[in-house]
This record gives sequence, C-alpha cells and structure tokens, in this order.
Amino acid sequence: MRVGMMTVAAGAVAFGLAATFAAAAEAGKKATDLFVRVSPRDARYFELSDGRPYVPIGLNMVTPGSGGMPQMTRWIENLSANRGNFCRIWLSSPYFDIEHTRSGQYDEQKARRIDGLLALARKRGVRLKLCMEHFRRLSGSPQWSVKALHHVDNGGPAQSIADFLDGSRSRRQFERKIAFYARRYRSDPIVFGWELWNEVDCVAGGDWARWSELMLAELHRRFPKNLAMQSLGSFDTAGKRKRYQRLAKMKGNDVAQVHRYLDLGGRLDVCHGPVDVLAADAVREILRVQPARPVLLAESGAVEKSHTGPFKLYRKDTNGIILHDVLFAPFFAGAAGPGHIWHWGVYVDRMKLWHHFGRFAEAIDGLDPPSEALEPIELNHEQLRVYALKGKRTFLAWCRDTKSDWRTELAEGKPPEPVRGAGIDVGKYAAGLGDAPVRVYDPWQNAWTKAAVTDGKIVLPTFTRSIVVRVEQKGG
Repeated sequence: MRVGMMTVAAGAVAFGLAATFAAAAEAGKKATDLFVRVSPRDARYFELSDGRPYVPIGLNMVTPGSGGMPQMTRWIENLSANRGNFCRIWLSSPYFDIEHTRSGQYDEQKARRIDGLLALARKRGVRLKLCMEHFRRLSGSPQWSVKALHHVDNGGPAQSIADFLDGSRSRRQFERKIAFYARRYRSDPIVFGWELWNEVDCVAGGDWARWSELMLAELHRRFPKNLAMQSLGSFDTAGKRKRYQRLAKMKGNDVAQVHRYLDLGGRLDVCHGPVDVLAADAVREILRVQPARPVLLAESGAVEKSHTGPFKLYRKDTNGIILHDVLFAPFFAGAAGPGHIWHWGVYVDRMKLWHHFGRFAEAIDGLDPPSEALEPIELNHEQLRVYALKGKRTFLAWCRDTKSDWRTELAEGKPPEPVRGAGIDVGKYAAGLGDAPVRVYDPWQNAWTKAAVTDGKIVLPTFTRSIVVRVEQKGG
C-alpha cells in the first residue's frame, strides 16, 4: 500500500512538473506561435493558448481583387500599424480559390498564394479567419454566387445546390477539400479559425443546418487546435431569428456569429436606425439564446436597400462614424470583440479610416475580459446611450450621443453638437471599486483625461459623438 501511494505521489509530482514545464514553454512562445481558443476562464471570450487575453480587432478583407497581393499587403500593414490583429478572408474568392477549374481538383499555384498570405499575416501579427466557401447556386446569376463546376454536367458531384449539401458524394468531396487544407495548414496558429461557408442559409436549397453539423465535426477532427464556425445571412427579418437560434446552439460551432447591416430595405425596423443600436441589438439577440459562447458581429456596415451595393453615403463619412459605431457598440453590449465591418476597400481604405481600429484598441488596452466576469448593462440617460461592462475590478462605459448619428451627419449634413456637462450615474455599479481612479478616453481626439466619482456620478468632459469611461482598481 505504501509503495502504491509513493508511486501515485511520485506520478503526481512528475505530472505537476510536466505541466509546469509545459506552461513555461507555452509562456515563452511569441504570440503568433500560440493558438486562439475559447477561454476556460469565461466561455464568452477568447484567449491565447498560454492564457493571455485575445480580442479580435479587425474587419472583413475577403479578397484583394485586381490589386493582388500588393494590395492585400498594404491593407494588412495598415491594419497592423493601427493595432489590428484580425481579418476574415474568403479562400473561395477568385484570387485564392484552389478549386476553380474542375470540381475536386486543387490548384497548387493558388495554394501558394494562401501560403504567402499566412506568412504575411504572421509577420504582421494579424490572425486570419479563413472562410472556405460562399457560392449559392450551381447556375444562374449573379456570377459571384455561382459555382457551375460542381454541376454533374461539368464533371461535378451534384445536380443542384440542394444535392451538393445533401448528397453523400458531394459531402465526401467537401471533406476531401477540408483534408487538403488540413494537410497544408493544420498546425498554423496564425489561423484564428475555420469558417465553413459565408451565409450558408442563403443557398438555393438543401439542409444547411444538417450539413453544417456534419462539417463542423469534420473541421474539429482535422483542425483540433483551431476554432470552427459557420455563418448565416444578415439578421434583417424576423424569420432569421429561429435560424440564428439554431446556429448559436449548434454543437461544434465555437463562435456564435451574427451578420447585420444598416439597410433601409431590411424588414426589421432596427436595421433603419442608428448603427450602434442595430449592432448592439444583434449581439443581445444572440446572447439571450447562447450566453455560453463568444458572440461576434462578424459582418456589418451599411448597404443600399436590400444589399444592392455599398451605402452611397459612405462617401460623406470622412470621419468614420459608421465604422466607429460598428467597432464599439458590439463589444460594450457583451460581444467577444468589436464588430467587423464589411466594406474594407470602398469605405475603410478609401476614406482613410484605419486609425479607428487603434482607437478601439486604446480604449480597452490592458483589459483581460475572461478574468473580469463582465456583465453588460445599459444605463438610462436623457442625452446618451450608455453601454457599460461591469467587471470584478473594472467598470467600462461607452457613451453615445443620441442626437448625432448617420442620419444627422451624413443624410442631413449637420455636424455633431458638443455634449457639455453630461454625467453618468455609476454609484450602483462602481460601488465595489472603492476609490479606484477614473479615466475618460475621447476616441475622436485620441486623448485620455482624469475624472472622479462624486456622489456616485461621473461628470464627463465636453465631447462630440461618443466617449469612453474606465474605472479600475489598482492592479486590475
């Protein structure tokens, strides 16, 4: 008995030493050598595999278009220079599509382009969400949504898109495509995660949900260290709610993603109003049904009616108010990161708005969301929409002027009026923080100032559009 106990004790010591050495080795790695995972400390947020927090700050950048790799390089460098650390790529876009001449055949030259992209991302510290497919039909139009090579008449495995999702032959072929990517990129930590399909419920037939369940399981089998996820079309009708509820709860779907845009053709009224409201509402919809996974507003921005093109008022948004609201509102409503805007070229780059990513990064700099048990709350206020996060050691609030939004500034051409003398009542929420210092960040001026809690209230300095309040215990 004593020998057995000594053996167990020795084994426990050995295991403890091994775990310690493993943790030390992990901690010694560069951030880009570490994988992103759902945090075991708080499943609503991400962290790196050594426990460091990770907040995905970035945007959709699905294809470089005619600009090729020089264009993509410039965009990623601009993002990285402004503290961005994430972007989404469509591997099925023409520039990267390995399967473009014949169904089931993969182009080594296109694969080398993906190799180069990952090398660039690693160099710049930008993690990639890699989306595998986006087509919606096997014939017809518009051309971007058609992949005719998968039709049986062209040597493919399917008679229709429904057959492509539901047929055993095409399912096996898609699994072989996953296997191709796995052989090449399985152990690459610069991959944030693998996304099966862009807006899979928009395909013209088939059981998208069952297909997703099967292929998410295959992703986890082939990429055990990477996140796996799926996406649905823009949440702009009441009919989308049940679809989003199903996906949010789906086994193997590591990230509860949602897409929503400012769209005056959307059937939900919320899609017509202030961008911060529609963004925060989308996050809250998902959190209500899935509070135990990270939520991301994975596509957002503004479009002409019913997604008929980029928002024409983008050309007037020289200050980037739409981008700002897409970034800040989701995170302060409880998402695992800022919102990820869609129009990277015609809006973000053309209007020179890259600095906004740095402003968001500055506002949350040093925050460790998984350690805080953050509770999203909304404070009532006459002048402001106050989106707040109450943590164990930190209270954060993003305050948005209710009198200023895209309608007043872009549609009506009225500049924002300064908000003077406004205060927010935080006594109920900041009481546990004692005499913790208060800092206020103006993201439009990129400037911090000091403030104080007096009788439970923080008086804000004069600002326009929005401002961030941060109350932290020392060492928090």
